[in-house]
Amino acid sequence: MRKPFPAFLCCLLLPFTLKAQSLHLFADSIRTACHIPALGYAVVSADSILEIQMLGNKKINTPSPATLQDQFRIGSNTKAITCTMAALLVQQNKLHWNTPFFSLFPDLKTQSHPAYYHLTLKELLTFRNKLVRYTYTNPLPRPENITGNEAAQRRQFATWLLQQPPVSDTNAINYTNSGYVLAGLMLEKAAHKSYLQLLQQLGQQLGIHFGLGGPNAVDSTQPWGHDHQLQPEAPANNPKLNWLQAAGNIHISLQDYARFIQFQLRGLAGRSPLLPATIFEQLHYGHPTFAYGWFWKTNNKGEHISWNTGTPGTFVTHVQLVREQDRAYIVFTNVQQDNTEEAVEAVVKAMEKKYGQ
Repeated sequence: MRKPFPAFLCCLLLPFTLKAQSLHLFADSIRTACHIPALGYAVVSADSILEIQMLGNKKINTPSPATLQDQFRIGSNTKAITCTMAALLVQQNKLHWNTPFFSLFPDLKTQSHPAYYHLTLKELLTFRNKLVRYTYTNPLPRPENITGNEAAQRRQFATWLLQQPPVSDTNAINYTNSGYVLAGLMLEKAAHKSYLQLLQQLGQQLGIHFGLGGPNAVDSTQPWGHDHQLQPEAPANNPKLNWLQAAGNIHISLQDYARFIQFQLRGLAGRSPLLPATIFEQLHYGHPTFAYGWFWKTNNKGEHISWNTGTPGTFVTHVQLVREQDRAYIVFTNVQQDNTEEAVEAVVKAMEKKYGQ
């Protein structure tokens, strides 16, 4: 259930409505009130970036301004990117939505729980499975028990996932990152390329840059994430986030992510040279509530709204597309506090008021 919208943020939103103050001043007031070191936002259509700003600093209590080219970890917004890569491989006939996991990894079947014997790529990507719920805060398995290089670790982690008893408290959607771990392995096996190579290939096709891991682990001058106590996260490679890379470990700049979202809008309008409109519709709306990397609903005008929020621990990012309006709204932050998602929602509401049709 969504938390009630905080009263103090409603008070900040009211002047924006009444006085039509500039969006960037409003967003900066939200950033300051909520103690967010850096906050960026973008409003895009299929062909235009209507407004884009990056406000604040890369790290708390430092004078280094964040820029539109700086990299932010996007958490679960990774899922839509993974599903796009899967769609491209399906289009190339390298695998199918109904390809069973164990048809590619028969050697793992005998040691896996029988409940998972018939899992397909589609079920893994759409939360239609009974896999154990897992995120980076789960204590098991311990990193010291998962060894080898990154690829070997992901395979060992997948082996562990498949040995866990299935969940029994869900009849339809099971919100777990676990399916994306297995789906990532399937993409690598079918393409004979690593996840990073597939990501780089997509980036080349779209003219944008994707990276993996914490931005400051690659370059300490990039934005630092901040936890719920506003403590900056030191450069480090988190093995659990590596295991979950296909579910939530991409970093990207706001400028490049805006281009990725424009690619989605163009695809939904039937204007992508890479995939037909029917595939984009499947990705965004192909199953109730959650399709392929996207939550979605229709509003009271019958418009299709698809969205997701990334919360990898020290960043919060959000994206929302409205197909019929040819609009998308994006917010990036480098902190994950109790009020960050509400602050993001306030900025989205302000963008909708200014640019919604």
